Amino acid sequence: MKRVMMLGLTLLALAACETIEGAGKDIEKAGQAISEAAR
Repeated sequence: MKRVMMLGLTLLALAACETIEGAGKDIEKAGQAISEAAR
């Protein structure tokens, strides 16, 4: 039972990391677009 819970938590953490990384890339692209528009 503990092994299943640990596996589930590990998979959840990995999925969260991917989501945060993707959001960071989107925010970076938006910042670049704003910078270019300001020029």
